[in-house]
Amino acid sequence: MTSKINRRELIRNSSLAALGLGFSFRSMAGEDRLPKDFGAQEGLLNLGSNENPYGPSQMVRDAIADMVPYSNRYQFSLPSMLSFRKELAAGYGLEESNILVTAGSSVALGLLPRYFSKGNIVTAAPTFFILPNTAKKLGIKVIEIPLTEDKVHDLPAMLSSIDNNTQLVYVVNPANPTATIVKPAALKAFCIEASKKAAVLVDEAYIDFVDTPDNESMLGLVSSNPNIIVMRTFSKIHGMAGLRIGFIAAHPSMIMKLEDAYFDESQVAVSNLTMVAALASLKDEAHRNDCRKKIIAARDYTFETLSQMRFRCIPSHTNFFFFKLGDYKGDFAADMLKKNVLVRSNTYPDGKWGRVSIGTMEEMKQFISVMKQTFNA
Repeated sequence: MTSKINRRELIRNSSLAALGLGFSFRSMAGEDRLPKDFGAQEGLLNLGSNENPYGPSQMVRDAIADMVPYSNRYQFSLPSMLSFRKELAAGYGLEESNILVTAGSSVALGLLPRYFSKGNIVTAAPTFFILPNTAKKLGIKVIEIPLTEDKVHDLPAMLSSIDNNTQLVYVVNPANPTATIVKPAALKAFCIEASKKAAVLVDEAYIDFVDTPDNESMLGLVSSNPNIIVMRTFSKIHGMAGLRIGFIAAHPSMIMKLEDAYFDESQVAVSNLTMVAALASLKDEAHRNDCRKKIIAARDYTFETLSQMRFRCIPSHTNFFFFKLGDYKGDFAADMLKKNVLVRSNTYPDGKWGRVSIGTMEEMKQFISVMKQTFNA
């Protein structure tokens, strides 16, 4: 494991790495930036970053408004905020000692490779880019295991690839960019077995969109297994992508190590406005359920329509989906942006693929209209 380093050096290295991560307009699995020369376009149909089109609930907005008069104070200066970490953990059935709060999960994904830097990291390919790209920038060997033909994590192959030098195994479930899931029983067995050899990180950014009866988080494993880490964010189902808050859940012994190495001031990295927003959102299950219902309806409409247009669409369990572009000759994402539609695309060994985030039903009807014009369907 890496030793504790100078905070100024950490911030400098983190910033440089973030700037060099290859945030590209064409990135498939990133909440990435628009092109630098991209001006504000009126009426842009933004289906590129897997955000909740309905935004935060009214309870969240009210909580933020109530906290605004106190935004001149640090979090630790407000008595009402001193129990934040405990309340947040309780919302997920955990103890305060089980979590580390971060300014969105991307911060943790950029820092964890620095902690697990003394060996290799095993990931799927393709996968969400921040962690593996950061590792590569740091000179860490990344073992990338191709997804199955169905675009699902190949857990047996990932398990077989773990060796004596493996420090971390990274699983995104539901997967990004493919929106597929691993069955809970299989993932749980994998986590337990893999954790005997290395730390296992399960990124559950999109798990709240999964509507299968057997949907199960891996959070239940962290209290008893010091080598299993789970990551959650408020950027997706909670509609708080711009507020920046997430957390790492792990065994208290792992949390202490991470705090000591890199995260000792993570609590003050999140504003008091964001903190009250997160707690309010956790209490508003009705809003989350309503968002999920609307998004799934719009997703199913889009999936069925594109399938009828003879696109190969991978069944989705979240708020975006992955579809093959066939023999499309151009740069699909760039061409769509010229039509004021922001989506993602990339080329893989098995061809060109697109990824579209699910907006409102009206937005998806607009997207389908542009697709029909583009492909003469």
